[in-house]
Amino acid sequence: MADARALPLDYGDVVVCAPVTVAYERYSLRSAHWFLAAALRAILTRSGLDKAQVDGLCVSSFQLVPDTAVGLTQHLGVSPRWLDHLPMGGACGVVALRRAARAVQCGDASYVACISGDANHVDTFRKMLGNFSQYAQDATYPYGSGGPNASFAFLTDYYMRHFGAEREDFGKLCVAQRTNALANGNALFKKPLTLEEYMAARPIASPLHLFDCVMPCAGGEGFLVTTRARAEALGLPCVRILATIERHNAYPEDPIQMRGGWAMDIDTLYARAGMTPKDIDFLCTYDDYPIINAMQLEDLGFCAKGEAPAFIRANTFTTDGSFPLNPSGGQLSVGQAGAAGGYLGMVEAIRQLTDEPAGNAVPDARTGLVSGFGMINYDKGLCTGAAILARAGDAPSPGAAA
Repeated sequence: MADARALPLDYGDVVVCAPVTVAYERYSLRSAHWFLAAALRAILTRSGLDKAQVDGLCVSSFQLVPDTAVGLTQHLGVSPRWLDHLPMGGACGVVALRRAARAVQCGDASYVACISGDANHVDTFRKMLGNFSQYAQDATYPYGSGGPNASFAFLTDYYMRHFGAEREDFGKLCVAQRTNALANGNALFKKPLTLEEYMAARPIASPLHLFDCVMPCAGGEGFLVTTRARAEALGLPCVRILATIERHNAYPEDPIQMRGGWAMDIDTLYARAGMTPKDIDFLCTYDDYPIINAMQLEDLGFCAKGEAPAFIRANTFTTDGSFPLNPSGGQLSVGQAGAAGGYLGMVEAIRQLTDEPAGNAVPDARTGLVSGFGMINYDKGLCTGAAILARAGDAPSPGAAA
C-alpha cells in the first residue's frame, strides 16, 4: 500500500452539488439517451447554469451503443472540453466523482456534469445479458446461464458456509432498507417488508430468494462537480470530498470473491480523510444483493472479515437507529436503473449532507461514506471504489491526516 502521507490529502476547494434524480419507472419505452438528457436538464435547472457553461461531462450507461459519450455530446448539444465515459456499473458514481474532481482541481473544466441513466424495455435485461462481456458471450450465455443471480448465489452460498451467516442476517438488511425506502417517494417498492415475508419468498437461485435480488428498472441520476466558490455563487448547497479510492481486478488470485478492492486501499482512504470508520455517520453501499453489503461492511473496516453476520445482528441499519445504511432504501427497494444504480448512493449521500434527503434524514449526519462495486464477470466484480464526503463546513483542514 502507498504511504498515505506522500499522497494528496484532499481535493482542495472542489465540491459536489446539485444532486438530481430522473424518476424511476419499472418499464419505459424511452431510450437511455432520453434519461441521460433528462438528468443533464435537471442539473441545469437546479443549478441555473446554461448548457454552454457546462464544460465537462462524465457519462455512465449500459445502453449508449452504438454511441459512446462522444456521440452523446451531439445528441445533447454540448461542447465539453473535458469528457469521460465510465461504463463501470455499480462503481461508476464514485469513479465519476474522482475523475471529475481532479479535472476541476487541475483546471481542465469548471463545471462537470456527471450523469447516468438507462432505459428498461420489456426485454432490455435479457438482451443485455448475452452481450454484457466477452466472458458472457463465450462462457456462460451460450450454455443457458445469464445474469447475476447465479453468480451472486455462488458467492452467498460460499459465504454462508464459510462464515456461518444465516438467511435471516441478509433478510435483516433487506427489511431495514425497505423501511428506509418507505419515506422515499421515488422508491418503486411502496409496501413494508417483514422478515417473515422475506423468509417465505420464492426461491430464485439457491440460496437467493426473491427479495435478495435487485429489480431492474428505468431512470437516471446526476450531480455537478465544481469549486466551492462557484457553487456558492449559484446558491447551491455543496459537499466537500475528503478522500476517494478506486481499484480494478483486485485479488485476481482469489479462487472465489470474498473481498473487493476496498480492502487493498481502505487505510489510504481513511488516512487521506483524517478519519476512522467510527467517524462515519452513514454508509451508502452498492447493494444489488445483500452479500455485497456484507462484503463492504467488512472491507470498509466496520468489522473484520467474517464478522458481518455479528455486525448485522448488533445494528438496526435504519435512519433512526444504529449504523444507518442506504438511507434512501438502496437498489433493493428503490430499484436498479442500470448504470444509474452506481450513482444512487452518491446522490443520496449528497442529499443527506445538504439537508435534502430523498427520504428520512440521518440525524446529525456530518460525514458519509459511499461505496461502489460493479462489472461482474460471472465469478467476480471487477470495479470497486469508495468516497468519504462531509458537510462543507465540517471537513478537516488540509494536512490533518499527515
